[in-house]
Formats: sequence, C-alpha cells, structure tokens
Amino acid sequence: MEKKYLEMTKMLNFDVESIQSLIKNRKWIELDEYNKIAAIYDFVRNEILFGYNSSDLLSAEEVLKDGYGQCNTKATLLMALLRSVGIPCRLHGSEVSKHFQRGATSWVISVLAPERIVHTWVEVLYLGNWIALEGVITDESYMSAIKDKHKNVRGAFAKYAVAVSNLERLNLNWHGEDTFVQNYAVVVDYGVYDNPDSFFEQHRQTWSKLKNFAYVHYGRKVMNRNVDKIRKRI
Repeated sequence: MEKKYLEMTKMLNFDVESIQSLIKNRKWIELDEYNKIAAIYDFVRNEILFGYNSSDLLSAEEVLKDGYGQCNTKATLLMALLRSVGIPCRLHGSEVSKHFQRGATSWVISVLAPERIVHTWVEVLYLGNWIALEGVITDESYMSAIKDKHKNVRGAFAKYAVAVSNLERLNLNWHGEDTFVQNYAVVVDYGVYDNPDSFFEQHRQTWSKLKNFAYVHYGRKVMNRNVDKIRKRI
C-alpha cells in the first residue's frame, strides 16, 4: 500500500492533541480493521451532526471543534481519523447540482447559490477494494426525520440535502459496502485525490466575495437552523 494514503497533511492534522485524545479515549486503535472503520464512520456520521461550516478548508481539528459538518468537512475529519489508526483512504471529488438542497435552505439562499456545488466523499481501502463512505454526511437522527416526513415516497428522492435512488430502502450504516446519500445529484466527477489539500488547490467553490460573506455570516446560519428544526421533528 502506498504511504500517501496514510499521510498526514495540513488539513488532515491528526497529530493534534484533541484528535489523539479522542482516539485514545475511544480505544479505536485496539479494534480490528472492520470495526475501526465502523466505529470511526459512526462517530463522524452521528456525533458530528450534519450542518454547514464556515469553510470547506477547515482542518480535521477545526471540524472536530465545530462538532458539525457537511460533505467536504466531514470527509476531512473522517480521513484524518481513519489514517490515524492505519486505515488507508483517499478523496473522491465532484460537483453536485444545488437543487437537491431545497428544504434545508431558504428560497433566497437557493437563488443566490451557484448552480453547482463542490462535493467530496471518502473512499476507504477494505479487503482490497475502494469503498465509498459518502453516507457519513447525514446523521441518523436527521435521516429518520426525513424518512418520517416522506414515508410515502417510493423510489428516487432529491430534497433536504439528500439525493438517492430509493429513500425507503436507504441504509447508511457501515456494512462493508458503499454508502451514498447525495450521489444522485453529482453532475461533474473529478475523480480521486490523495488528500483534501490537493483537491481544494484545484477545485474551490467559485462565487463572489460578497456572496461568500453572506453565506458565512447569514446563509449557513439559516441553513443550520432549518436542519436542526428537521432533526427535532423526531
């Protein structure tokens, strides 16, 4: 296995005290390979709640401190934690259509948002295969609320930051296979990267400084309130 899939980077800064203490307290290093992935995936999925951070470029340490995250920031934290216990992983980059976010955002924010949004997920090497862990994005409490609200939906679903072929049968728990929760919104595929640092050097969200300011100081706060309201319906 190439060392690059285990390397620490500026964004994947798993040598910091907060991450090392977490790993020690959870005793992840003592688990076998399958359960290391399961435990870390579950932690990032359900204890780091789905929400919108101020930037895609946060380090793993900063995401952990926030305590919430979206696709790009959760991917950074997930990669850092996996590599810290010797699990090889890489990043898959893409762009998604903005339209599947409706419900988690307001009409005004939706209009102002770019048509395509930079989107990433982690691929972990397990039993010789690269397995996608995109399902880490949305926590189970949020997904339970979505499923309850739309329990009569059959087939494809694209709303509330979820874009899947079948909402009713969606299972995002780690079971040794791919997990996807937004893949039906992918419109551009950039392929795989060794780490988020190299991906974001080439692909960053493109919008004006004014729109970025509005997102950081207003838009994401509205979106986080909407997500929290949805989650609390259960």
